[in-house]
Amino acid sequence: MIPRYARAEMTAIWSPQAKFRIWFEIEAHAADALAGLGVIPKEAAAKIWEKGKTAEFDIERIDEIEREVKHDVIAFLTHLSEIVGPEARFVHQGMTSSDVLDTCLAVQLRRAADILINDVNLLLAALKARAFEYKYTPTIGRSHGIHAEPTTFGLKLAGFYAEFLRARDRLETARTEISTCAISGAVGSFANIDPAVEAHVANMMGLTIEPVSTQVIPRDRHAAYFAALGVVASSLERLAIEVRHLQRTEVLEAEEYFSPGQKGSSAMPHKRNPILTENVTGLARMVRAYVTPALENVALWHERDISHSSVERYIGPDATITLDFALSRMANVVGKLVVYPGRMKENLEKTHGLVHSQRVLLALTQKGLGREESYRLVQKNAMRAWNGEGALLELLKADLDVARALSTKELEALFDLAYHFKQVDTIFARVFVD
Repeated sequence: MIPRYARAEMTAIWSPQAKFRIWFEIEAHAADALAGLGVIPKEAAAKIWEKGKTAEFDIERIDEIEREVKHDVIAFLTHLSEIVGPEARFVHQGMTSSDVLDTCLAVQLRRAADILINDVNLLLAALKARAFEYKYTPTIGRSHGIHAEPTTFGLKLAGFYAEFLRARDRLETARTEISTCAISGAVGSFANIDPAVEAHVANMMGLTIEPVSTQVIPRDRHAAYFAALGVVASSLERLAIEVRHLQRTEVLEAEEYFSPGQKGSSAMPHKRNPILTENVTGLARMVRAYVTPALENVALWHERDISHSSVERYIGPDATITLDFALSRMANVVGKLVVYPGRMKENLEKTHGLVHSQRVLLALTQKGLGREESYRLVQKNAMRAWNGEGALLELLKADLDVARALSTKELEALFDLAYHFKQVDTIFARVFVD
């Protein structure tokens, strides 16, 4: 985790103190369930809560113990016994380390998902506001980076809004799938602990029970979680690249907000660079990089090995912290995006009417010409306009073959920009249903 790209709320989930607090709660809830079953004294369960509930766990002490015992959960339990006293002998009854580790990770990933979903909601709000602001602002649509047909800037943003609705759905699904608890013992058989303990801990920690665990929660759940993060990161990159392209000097239809006192280059005082969206592009690459290790973690040996463990110590904090930062940054970029409708209009008109070529093609076919002949006539004049020989409309008017099929009035009507926006309301109604 790089502090430069970390926000406090998400980072706190992965702090050692937060982790050990979750470990304690899992152990204490398990003790309550065991006491209810008569396996341990109720007084012992009460003492565990009393001593541990407000304790500040000594990270250095736990690390010191771990250096000796070479086992993180045993180190924690040893430290907990120092806090709780004799009743600590009733902690961890019938449990295995992964019961604590995996259930804790589920809690952390669920909490991280809650933050990420809220981040997406903030981005959605920014996209919606700007989409309606520029609902009918004409701009050129591009395919292969080349001018295609007119659209509106609001429609561009509506498309991203719809994509991040899907992103939110993916995160909500991932949150549900990851939110399982396993308190089932050494190989998941409940030999030394009653399933009622698992059910109680799951309920108290806001999780569901894992139907069949081995020594661990199956890692296909984790793979799906990190894959969802990777897809969201890719959506972020697509939005970031759109802003970066629109900010190019030759285009300059929109740009990141450039604050007073901000500097774009140490060498060139004139520079206003899209540094925020370039940063998001890089962060998206990192989030996606964690997907493959998560997929590779699925295939563990038999009931469990620990090849997944070191991977998850990296990717759990890093992927969630990085995506949280990137989502927050992009919401800020969209909210403050500087838009230039005049430049959009200028770029739209740069190709002298070429953007209306399909309408002319279709009109010719409707007048009885074959599609191939219609295409040939329009393309011939379009290439002349492309080469600077005149505006497409005027070239078409002067083409006798075209003029025989379409009158001047009919041709002029085909170059009406508003025609392209007649379904904007329909599309907005599909997207913005709330």
